[in-house]
Amino acid sequence: MPNRIFVALDTPDLDRARTVAERVRHHVGGIKLGLEFFCANGPAGVRAMEEIGLPVFLDLKLHDIPNTVAKAVQSLAPLAPAVLTVHAAGGRAMLEDAKAAAHPDTKVVAVTMLTSLDEADLRATGVGGSAHDHVLRLADLAREAGLDGIVCSGAEVKQAHAAWRDGFFVVPGVRPADGHAGDQKRVVTPRQALDDGASILVIGRPITQAPDPDAAARAIEATL
Repeated sequence: MPNRIFVALDTPDLDRARTVAERVRHHVGGIKLGLEFFCANGPAGVRAMEEIGLPVFLDLKLHDIPNTVAKAVQSLAPLAPAVLTVHAAGGRAMLEDAKAAAHPDTKVVAVTMLTSLDEADLRATGVGGSAHDHVLRLADLAREAGLDGIVCSGAEVKQAHAAWRDGFFVVPGVRPADGHAGDQKRVVTPRQALDDGASILVIGRPITQAPDPDAAARAIEATL
């Protein structure tokens, strides 16, 4: 796609999401809708956002037993999102079933490690080793399960891309060089993420909370 910025519209307010999307639509390549939006607005909200004409990345991070996730993905198939997330920690059977149940035009990608976590958080959940190793293990699992790619931070995308040359890599936690990290612990600039192998960049607050979201999106686009 010519523009690989997906703006994260993390709000339960459908009108606000539509307003921001309309303002930035000429300087982004798609929109990301997450749990906050989906729980408030459901499939009807997703369809309303699709009317804007931008690809939709539905970021629900589905994680349950294989049959439950497969049925959930099957229920979402009529929406035909461009990208849909499941959680890599659900295991190979869950990942395989999710991919099999998805709309054929939907890229199913596995979330590896949230960008709000670091190695101390991993240890607290009983996962040993580095964040880098953990992400690469889950990337291998996603590839073996037949998924299209993964979600990982910019800190790991270069190594993940080297090991999976045709994978689709979603990189959140992206911040402009002068941007505030917020609750993200492993961030990179948009240009660095693309240079390291990102397929799409998920950017939220630097655009949505800017005084002029369209100008902010245009400025980030110019760096790419």
